[in-house]
Amino acid sequence: MNSTKRYLLILVCLINNIVLSQDGGRNTYEFLNLPLSARAIALGGNLISTRDNDLNISFNNPALLNDSMNNKVAVNYVNYFGDINYGYAAIAKHIKSVGNFSAGIQYLNYGNFIRADESGNTDGTFGANEMSLNVSYSRSILDSNLFIGANLKTIYSYLDSYYSLGSALDLGAVYSIPGRGLGLAAVIKNVGYQWKPYVAGNREKLPFEIQLGFSKKLRHVPFRLSMVYENVEKWDLTYEDPSNPFLTIDPLTGEAIKQNKTKLWSDKLMRHIVVGGEFLITKNFFLRAGYNYQRRKELKIPEKRGMTGFSFGFGFRIYKFQFSFGRAVYHLAGASNNFSLSFDINSFYSKK
Repeated sequence: MNSTKRYLLILVCLINNIVLSQDGGRNTYEFLNLPLSARAIALGGNLISTRDNDLNISFNNPALLNDSMNNKVAVNYVNYFGDINYGYAAIAKHIKSVGNFSAGIQYLNYGNFIRADESGNTDGTFGANEMSLNVSYSRSILDSNLFIGANLKTIYSYLDSYYSLGSALDLGAVYSIPGRGLGLAAVIKNVGYQWKPYVAGNREKLPFEIQLGFSKKLRHVPFRLSMVYENVEKWDLTYEDPSNPFLTIDPLTGEAIKQNKTKLWSDKLMRHIVVGGEFLITKNFFLRAGYNYQRRKELKIPEKRGMTGFSFGFGFRIYKFQFSFGRAVYHLAGASNNFSLSFDINSFYSKK
């Protein structure tokens, strides 16, 4: 592999890590962690504990898959950065006395790159794509309020002349009390293996993660609060950025700057938390907003922070379709726009 191709390969693999505001560069298939549904994106980038009939969010937690999603179809599209586009499409089926199933495909297209050697001589273009074929299953256990689910992913990644194959498993659980508007959830993501590495003998780890979440609909207010605690398996998500003017080392003396322990602990805690809220205006119209502290902390510009880390969106039902839009501000340079559509196949057949 020449140096130009090596640099391009590293850049492509790290794009997801940078915008996800996680300590990246350690795993492969980071595209698996990209938020897909416009609803989840509008709520800060994650939603794992709200059990309703939205097939889109079952991607975040397979335990959210339920019988109300029978014969539903979900399609998601994200207009990302630098000509990058990605999306997800799925269909669900309920089988009585067996459980709930869904099948879907997640894809990411990085666009075209110019192929060049070390001297800058060009030789056409090349592409880069990644995809995952997903099969999910869920059912209730013990009582009707506790659901468990699993999502098996078959992964294919193509970067120029290099390709990789792998598989991963998500495991989820959700305990829902509809009468109290409460949902509690836990998800173990991306337990898997890279069967075919890009370069022989250089097998990489998958982006394993554990998440906890809860949601609560207020009794007398049309509002639902959701919160997710990400990366349970790792406490310290901070890193030292040499380009950041607020260093922890004094540039003159070379000595460590004394830090407020309470402030440091609070900062580390908040980097795990994604919070969002939904205003349930009517049964057919919703307003959403969210905040991702980790994203804001790592991608803001100190001189002008703007709306980095914030997200918002809306959703509505019209005729037989449910639409959602989400916009997440990653940086002053831009934001991502995300669109979701879902519908029930049965609604197109007249009932006799």
